[in-house]
Amino acid sequence: MHNFVFGIFPYIALTVMVVGSIARYERDPFTWKSKSSQILRKRQFVLGSVLFHVGVLVIFFGHLVGLLTPIAVFDAIGISHGAKQLMAIIVGGVAGVMALVGGIILLHRRMTDPRIRAHSTLADTGILWLLMAQLVLGLGSIFVSLGHLDGHAMVDLMAWAQGIAYFQAGAAAHLAETHWIFKLHIFLGLVIFALFPFTRLVHIVSAPVRYLWRPGYQIVRSRRGARAPVIGVAPRPAPQIQPAPVRAPGLSAGNQVQPAE
Repeated sequence: MHNFVFGIFPYIALTVMVVGSIARYERDPFTWKSKSSQILRKRQFVLGSVLFHVGVLVIFFGHLVGLLTPIAVFDAIGISHGAKQLMAIIVGGVAGVMALVGGIILLHRRMTDPRIRAHSTLADTGILWLLMAQLVLGLGSIFVSLGHLDGHAMVDLMAWAQGIAYFQAGAAAHLAETHWIFKLHIFLGLVIFALFPFTRLVHIVSAPVRYLWRPGYQIVRSRRGARAPVIGVAPRPAPQIQPAPVRAPGLSAGNQVQPAE
């Protein structure tokens, strides 16, 4: 099970994330949105959204650079393993607290406001709960990291992430002796990757960059030949013309032949 979760499941989760996102964009492009609830309740939205998104972006790029940068690069520029771990604790801790506070504000709005709750789907609420749990696990791992600042656990995590990225056999073995909170943190992150195409998280990879080179256009409707409407006056019904009676030659006015209907 250890080899499956940390050696095979990462590729399954990443494949579902990439292929599922492409399929959703091609089949249901109008569902590719974040469904903002600001129009329903602006109070607390700006503060919670800014804290959450800034914190998550710092955490994401911190993990991306910290885990996928070769260890030899840090050794070449003179950053020791202990210094890197301490830097990750400080930066990740501040960003994690920001994201957690912002997420709690957003979750409180979504769970307590009747209009927002009625507008939310199971995927909207569920993915927010998973993100909160992931942030709690990440902050909890800081206390474990403070117990050993030699950077050994950080090196194991880097070796595992780079082994998965470079398709190296036996990558799961790097996490054999890792603390359970790091393993749970990684597993929940992979689950979030697998759920990515089915939630509002798809808006992360969207940016309106094509508007930078798209030519401008203006829609103009021509009213040439159109009759101006008369406001407040109902249109009169067309008069009905009754055909005149046909009088046969030699008949008096009282004896008339009516036209056939």
